[in-house]
Amino acid sequence: MEKFLSFDEIKKSLENKQTDCKAIVDYYLKNIQTKAHLNAFVEVYTDSAKEQAAKVDEKINSGNAGKLAGMVIGIKDVLCYKGHESNASSKILEGFESQFTSTAVQRLIDQDAIIIGRLNCDEFGMGSSNENSVHGKVLNAADESRVPGGSSGGSAVAVQANLCTVSLGTDTGGSVRQPAAFTGIVGIKPTYSRVSRWGLIAYASSFDTIGVFSRNVPDNALVMEIMAGSDDFDSTVSKKPVPHYSELLHFDKRVKIAYLKESIESPALQAEIKQNTLSVLDRLKNEGHQVEEVNFPLLKYILPTYYILTTAEASSNLSRFDGVKYGYRTPNAHNLESMYKLTRTEGFGEEVKRRIMLGTFVLSASYYDAYFTKAQKVRRLIKEFTEDLLNKYDYIIMPTTPSTAFKFGEHSNDPVAMYLEDLFTVQASVSGVPALSIPNGVDKNGLPIGLQIMANSFKEAELYAFANYLSTSNNN
Repeated sequence: MEKFLSFDEIKKSLENKQTDCKAIVDYYLKNIQTKAHLNAFVEVYTDSAKEQAAKVDEKINSGNAGKLAGMVIGIKDVLCYKGHESNASSKILEGFESQFTSTAVQRLIDQDAIIIGRLNCDEFGMGSSNENSVHGKVLNAADESRVPGGSSGGSAVAVQANLCTVSLGTDTGGSVRQPAAFTGIVGIKPTYSRVSRWGLIAYASSFDTIGVFSRNVPDNALVMEIMAGSDDFDSTVSKKPVPHYSELLHFDKRVKIAYLKESIESPALQAEIKQNTLSVLDRLKNEGHQVEEVNFPLLKYILPTYYILTTAEASSNLSRFDGVKYGYRTPNAHNLESMYKLTRTEGFGEEVKRRIMLGTFVLSASYYDAYFTKAQKVRRLIKEFTEDLLNKYDYIIMPTTPSTAFKFGEHSNDPVAMYLEDLFTVQASVSGVPALSIPNGVDKNGLPIGLQIMANSFKEAELYAFANYLSTSNNN
């Protein structure tokens, strides 16, 4: 069977009767089995995927199939899918079966996408390397001694290794964009509130977004246009109409582009990433676009602001996991208090416990104003500064990550070094604006480099068009 690398190829094969959905699912199942050692999938839905495929084949034959007929999708292990286990790659949710399907996933199913399994991730989305999972680490297919990025590492590798057509991840501070950069694929964090969070197991509610991994921009745009939009189940989701992103990818205008001096001159930035980023900026100048260097004096405050606020929200959100109603319950308890304490001690991993403790500290009465309140004020400053820039410029371009994929264990004993991996991705998360990572060459070791593009809120259509333009010219 031919090797499918894009949804367009799949659609053409279906239209020409060269294949059917059952054969496509079998193709991906075989790939998953062959590359099982990468540990991208926590669970493969072999039976239900085949059942879905048979139903979609019937719809195709009767001429009433949805837009995503033939697309095979993997979902991150923080998204609920009715009748299937979801445990956020944590022991604390061991054996928990979803009672409903998340809005984002349901909308894809309604357009005849086929869900093939759930994907490994850092526990509760907390991590930059996919080393914090109860299911074990995920290997980067570009170099199996290196991390795939996190927290959506399994989702990234599933697309990188051609185990599904596209995958869903979640991005709180870079958890789609950073692994996309490390694995050489396309990954988007949409505007906060663009996609419903109903059915997403929360980490930090005012930051969490559901994003898409794909091999190309058109596939990504198509999935996003179907997922996005208002939802009666989520009061925080935007009611703004959703453009047909996949039909608006043509780009033929001259634009204003900013790049941050502090990101290019950061001592943490790998030389080859700097060189490749500057090369793109030079090319854009030569093509007639207005490219300008701007100062972003708040860069050094972004990471502290992000980690104070997200750990505080995590401390609150994760208080519900106590062994009472569902999930893991310690067998070692001798009274109610010890049941709570031991369940959470045994059920949560080290990184999750670290962030809960940090969050509890910054929310405590003695430190609330000194940390949490101050961080909220700084968040407002960062958001206003970023939006002001994006009112003057069409796009902000910067590296997605300061380095290419690092080796397993390299930052495991240094949480601060691990947190610095989010240096360039958290600005979009703190500001709530959309940001997308596309491949931008490789370093001397053949490891993928990512380029990040930011646009103003709800400008996903413009972001996709520009990213598609850059991706197409990068491949030429």
